[in-house]
Amino acid sequence: MIGAMQQKDRTPSFMEALGHVQSDRRLDILRQIGELGSISKAARAVGVSYKAAWQAVDTLTNLSGVALLDRAVGGRGGGGAQLTEEGRQLLAAAQALKSARAQAVHSMQDQAAPGKGAAKGNPLAAAARLAVRTSMRNQWPCVVSAMDVQGHLVRVFLHAEGVPDFRVCSRITLESAELLGLHKGIPVQALCKATAVAVLPASSVSSLAETNCWSASVTRVSRGGLGDEVSATVGKRLQVVGFSEPGMALRANSKVVMRIDESAVVLAVE
Repeated sequence: MIGAMQQKDRTPSFMEALGHVQSDRRLDILRQIGELGSISKAARAVGVSYKAAWQAVDTLTNLSGVALLDRAVGGRGGGGAQLTEEGRQLLAAAQALKSARAQAVHSMQDQAAPGKGAAKGNPLAAAARLAVRTSMRNQWPCVVSAMDVQGHLVRVFLHAEGVPDFRVCSRITLESAELLGLHKGIPVQALCKATAVAVLPASSVSSLAETNCWSASVTRVSRGGLGDEVSATVGKRLQVVGFSEPGMALRANSKVVMRIDESAVVLAVE
C-alpha cells in the first residue's frame, strides 16, 4: 500500500475535520470508501464525480493533518483504497457527534413543544448557524432558488426568506455544488467577507438589475483612513457590512448601494 500522505507521526486533529461546514457529505464519501474499497465506487454510491470525491478526501486529510487513506496503485484489480486507522477513528468520532447532536435536538424539541412555553423563532436553526465559526462578517440564511450549470462552474441563485429585496448569486465549482448536495429549495448560508462588499453612492448606480447589487440604508459607520466600514439594512431587516471609499462622508440613514462579485459569495449547508 502507498499512503496518501506520509504523516503517521502527527496527532490527528479531527475537530477541524468534524467542525468543517461541508464535512457531512465528505464523511459519507470516506465511509463508502471504507465499505467499498474504491474511490470511484464511493463516488458513484454518494452521487458525485470521481474528481469531487478526491476533493473531499483531500480536504478532510488537510483538516485532519494525517493520512486517512492507503491507496494501492495498479495491479490486476486496477488498484483500490483502504481507510487508515486514523480514517476509521474519524468516522467513529463523526458517528459519536451525530448521536450527541440527535440527542440534543430531541431534548430541545421536547422543551419547545406546544404548551411548554415555546419561544418565537427557530432556536434549533439558530444554534446550527452559530456552530459555523468563520471570519466572514456577512452571514445570510437563504434558500436556493435556481442553479445554472456553465461548464465547470455553477451559478447558484438564492433568496432570503422574508426579505424580497435581497436576492444573491454565488458562482462556485461544479464539484463544490455536488459535495454540498445543492438543489432548488435547500436552505443554505451565504457568507461573504466585509472587504468584498463595495459600498457605493446611490446616485452612482443607474440600475439594480445586475446580480448582487442592492439598495440599502446605512445604520452604522466606522471611519478609517483607507475607507469607512459601513453597516446597512437591505429591506426591513437584513444586514450587510461593506467598505466605502474614503471621503464619502456617509452617516446613519444615508442611501447607498451594496455590490459584491458572485465569486466572493461562499455557500455553507447547515
